[in-house]
Amino acid sequence: MIEIKKLSKHFKDVIAVDNVSFEVEEGKVFGLLGENGAGKTTTLRMLATMLKPTSGTAIINEYDLIQDPVDIRGEIGILFGGEIGLYDRLSARENIEYFGLLNGMDKAQINMKIEKLAKDLEMEEYIDRKVGKFSKGMKQKVAIARSIIHSPSIMFFDEPTSGLDVTAIRVVHEFIKELRNEGKTIIFSSHSMNEVEKLCDEVGIIHKGKMVEISSLEGLKVKYGEENLEEIFVSLVGEKNE
Repeated sequence: MIEIKKLSKHFKDVIAVDNVSFEVEEGKVFGLLGENGAGKTTTLRMLATMLKPTSGTAIINEYDLIQDPVDIRGEIGILFGGEIGLYDRLSARENIEYFGLLNGMDKAQINMKIEKLAKDLEMEEYIDRKVGKFSKGMKQKVAIARSIIHSPSIMFFDEPTSGLDVTAIRVVHEFIKELRNEGKTIIFSSHSMNEVEKLCDEVGIIHKGKMVEISSLEGLKVKYGEENLEEIFVSLVGEKNE
């Protein structure tokens, strides 16, 4: 479903992502775990065709990242935690509808999907209110709905619970679990160990642009003889900092 091949991104003298390779099977959630500045967001931006790689490529649903970026955009949904980007003067429904129209859906399809998403994400109470005065949690739910209105088979979530309260985080987590149950393939970036353990089938630990470990959660625990993922992460990153 997703195969990343020696992907790199350089910004002048900074190597943000350095020769990263990994695969994600269909219907799995892959956790990209790393500290702030490790290269998680840059990796996802390249996969989402928002940034052009300096070198390397990826195959996403049989489309090549370099050669077929337009085709890839039709296969994916993206959500970046710090960049919600809604239109404040439009209602939640109108924001979601707009993206459905951009993705070639007809009004009947859009309306049916919005009703389901509003229920699933507990937005029914405010679906027809303008988003300008929404809380961050409310806006994030609208952004999630917008990102999947066209039923993409692949989702890229970049720290989608950043800055949310406990209740909103719980709703987002449950929704991601539901997407996995529907067979969606997800790459989920986070610096939260608990979040990764709760949601991901496999994890890749990235540090200073390099992938330092890729394994199932259980495989990591067996390999390092440690049940606590945070301890494993700190030991791996600590070794690389020495």
